Amino acid sequence: MTSGTGRGLNPDGTIAREGARDRLQPAFVPVVDVARARIAETFGSSRLHSAYLYGSVPRGTATPGVSDLDVQLALRAEPTEADRGDAAAIEAALDRAFPQIDGAGILLTSARGLFSERERHDAGFFIACLCTPLLGDDLAEQLPRYRPTTLLARETNGDLARVLPRRRTELAEAATDADRRRLGRRVARRTVRTGFTLVMPRWGGWTSDLEESAELFGRYYPERAAQMRRAASTGRAPAGDRAVLGMLIEDLGPWLAAEYTAVHGEKAPRS
Repeated sequence: MTSGTGRGLNPDGTIAREGARDRLQPAFVPVVDVARARIAETFGSSRLHSAYLYGSVPRGTATPGVSDLDVQLALRAEPTEADRGDAAAIEAALDRAFPQIDGAGILLTSARGLFSERERHDAGFFIACLCTPLLGDDLAEQLPRYRPTTLLARETNGDLARVLPRRRTELAEAATDADRRRLGRRVARRTVRTGFTLVMPRWGGWTSDLEESAELFGRYYPERAAQMRRAASTGRAPAGDRAVLGMLIEDLGPWLAAEYTAVHGEKAPRS
């Protein structure tokens, strides 16, 4: 959902930050309160620099029983297996305790890595514009003000071609309808985000809303608009339909990856 100028921008043309704690819907307030307490207790100030919410919950657009809780932790050092294990335990506890979320996901990164040249327009942008502070000092104060440029497009989603082979393998190995639904949500959301950032510099704004992203993409690529609308609906309400997954992974995905590289270039590989 756009804000500010109507294109998700601040008055100076930089991308406005999404989400705020005061946008939390009542159903999700206790989930966030417990998540905040568990993260602080588990990681402590010696390991945790800051914690953030992202996604539909801090944007105030979450659907009880359907939406997941998305959390990003910035640690003082590079994440370890012990850190990942602690995060997984918190995810499982939240999922068990709160039926209003369809799972919890906690991403881990190091605070210092966000300032590297490699991550400044990828993970740094994510923290500064797409994340809502939950704990600790906000790293956004030390990061750039971002604009809807080709550089941002390339660094955020310019690696789709490298992701698709893994998704083909995951589809082949998906044994249950639940496996396919989880894969469908992940693939569909990534497809819509990539479709939107493909056209983002031409449109000149920012949105994370799936339906709006698909609609904006369709203005520039009407021949692919119906497929992108299907991707948006799958991202919102995942289904285990192999035909839809095949369309996303074998048809729309490869076309989108090639068009993206032609327009914005390819993101440098991460080691």
